Amino acid sequence: MISQELNDRLTRVGAGTPMGEMLRRYWHPIGALQELLTEPVQPVRILAEDLTLFRTLKGELGLIAKSCAHRAISLAYGIPQENGLRCAYHGWTYNTEGKVIDMPFEPACLPLKVKSYAVEELGGLIWAYLGPEPAPLLPRWEQLVRTDLNKSMRMRELPANWLQCMDNSLDPVHFEHLHGHYQNYWNKKNGLDKAMNPAPHVKIDFDVFEYGVYKRRLTSDDDEANPPDDWTTGHPIFFPNTLVQGTGDAFGYQIRVPTDDTHTLHLTYFGRPYKEGEERHDDVTLTRSEVKYNRFGLVDEGGILPEDEMVWIGQGPISDRTIEHLATSDKGIILYHKLLLENIEKVEQGEDPMAVIRDPAENEPWVEVKRETTGYQAFRINRDAVGTRS
Repeated sequence: MISQELNDRLTRVGAGTPMGEMLRRYWHPIGALQELLTEPVQPVRILAEDLTLFRTLKGELGLIAKSCAHRAISLAYGIPQENGLRCAYHGWTYNTEGKVIDMPFEPACLPLKVKSYAVEELGGLIWAYLGPEPAPLLPRWEQLVRTDLNKSMRMRELPANWLQCMDNSLDPVHFEHLHGHYQNYWNKKNGLDKAMNPAPHVKIDFDVFEYGVYKRRLTSDDDEANPPDDWTTGHPIFFPNTLVQGTGDAFGYQIRVPTDDTHTLHLTYFGRPYKEGEERHDDVTLTRSEVKYNRFGLVDEGGILPEDEMVWIGQGPISDRTIEHLATSDKGIILYHKLLLENIEKVEQGEDPMAVIRDPAENEPWVEVKRETTGYQAFRINRDAVGTRS
């Protein structure tokens, strides 16, 4: 159990909050290029701020305030121009830095400026940085940069705080219960002849590294004298909010983007080698989906990823950690919370938190991170029952 004050310190993401200020030292995905090409002006909510994302007719990206400085209409109704975004109401036009560059009918263009943030495109995603200047480099994680893979992404809005989504990634033993016993129960209840039989965990451990935490596990199916690299190397989690998933060349990321205190954009980004004869393409396929509920208001959807989202939502909008009792199997969560609090303090002292990249050489051609090659394969399974690992 922890105090309400400490739970607030870990979960609240608005500007001026300890966690909100730390999270503003990182780049966060806020949209997809595929959608921006067809809908070039979009309302965005990130870290409890309402903003307007747009793409000019020249292809420049802007992220500025929600409302026009003239009469406060939403700029999401704006009209893209060569040089910026024109407000639908009276034509005031903003450039990508938020400066008013045109005021029709007025005798002069006043030196007005609305809030604006840095925004970049990488890997088919639109990324935003809401922190102080100078901005760090947008990390070139391997999957975002590689061009030899067939890539896809899924976005889903969840009514849950970002931290309970991330805590799940530091909790390996849930797999055999949530994705084993519960999934078998759900499948049977829904008339599906599928079975999950994950091997029980024997050992778990966690190692802090430059970009986050390695999660390591040994199961009853593994040979402890000759352990797999899921134990010797481990499974990386990028600080502060990204789980790496998959093995070999078929891998990707789950990014838990804090929309506000009680909502999270859950983004999964995955790539795999092209199949023989499969047509190659540059775009990243996007799917947006909604949580499925039953008549009792409970999440009701099979598969590993929906099951994870079910338990995050099932903890409430913000998990009440004043009543939880962490045990020995929760040492990854305890370590992760310790890292969060330590890095909040670093930011409060004017330092960069961990995993912030400023050296261009570190970022090229992509950020080098070791990954396991075999992963958590020690479960006997009907493959049709599997979604993505967690």
